[in-house]
Amino acid sequence: MFRLLVAGFIAGIALVAGTAAGAGDPSTLRDEASGLAAQNTDLSAQEKAALLDLFALESRLRDAERRAGSLRARLAALRRQETATRRALELAWEAQAAAQRDLGERLRALYVQGDPDPIEVLLGAASLEDAIDAIDGLNRLAQEDDRILTQVRSTRADLRTALARLAREQAKVLRLAAQAETARASLERARDERAAYVASLRRRRALNAQEIRSLTARAAEAEQKAAEIQALTPPPAEGESPAEPTGPAPSAADGSPLPGRQIEVSMTMYCLRGTTATGVPVQHGIVATDPSYIPLGTRMFVPGYGDGVAADTGSAVKGWTIDAWVESCARADAWGRRAVTITLYD
Repeated sequence: MFRLLVAGFIAGIALVAGTAAGAGDPSTLRDEASGLAAQNTDLSAQEKAALLDLFALESRLRDAERRAGSLRARLAALRRQETATRRALELAWEAQAAAQRDLGERLRALYVQGDPDPIEVLLGAASLEDAIDAIDGLNRLAQEDDRILTQVRSTRADLRTALARLAREQAKVLRLAAQAETARASLERARDERAAYVASLRRRRALNAQEIRSLTARAAEAEQKAAEIQALTPPPAEGESPAEPTGPAPSAADGSPLPGRQIEVSMTMYCLRGTTATGVPVQHGIVATDPSYIPLGTRMFVPGYGDGVAADTGSAVKGWTIDAWVESCARADAWGRRAVTITLYD
């Protein structure tokens, strides 16, 4: 059962050791996750404010689009009125031309026949009533010609005035339509920029959430591995300092209390504080090894040091070399480098 536990532990340690930074310090990882969570809270507040701005821009944009559409419709109606007025003006010109042609025909007829004398009209009439009707007919004809010409000229003047008014109105509506279109385009750009900003905030929140999950999982993994290594590291003997084991200097006669594979290695000691390459805090029993020679998680017995676990690495720990942690830097310096025969529990 113990060997299965160690095998699983070794596999997990090897996976962590393959990464550049390892599992990391659990407290540091959780601090990073807390920082990202606080950042996400701020991003959420920014997103809410940006969404309010976006809704306001959408409302203003709809108003601007309605105004631009209303002005376009007004401009189209004015152009239709202009077309109808120009057509009416053309008809007035045609009516005036027809009236002038009729008047010309009558004038030519009078010129050919001569100017009728009222006395001749009276003498040539069969009765006084006929004479009066003939004179009245001449007067009515002249008055009708004057009325028609006057009406046509008045209509033409009114139509020209209407065209001038329509031209001014069209120029005004065109100016307003251009302003409305500029405002609409500006609001549309602002809306798109705000929407892109909201999307970027959401992407950042999602990436942060993903990183928070990763950091939390790595912290939990590091804590679990620390607990496993702590469980594998034997407690110091009663009355013995946890950091500084007592006993004679190691020698070839120091043997392992359990059977295992014996290997001669070059041994040093270190006293650096902090966490190991596997993310667990340094303590007595932590031994740095070259994982390609002694895999991380391997339990061992070191003469003069006691039981240990391969739970750290180092740039100077290469090949058949181990580096055991001690609390006293003076002890580490005094130890130097020595050849010892260790027992590995595979």
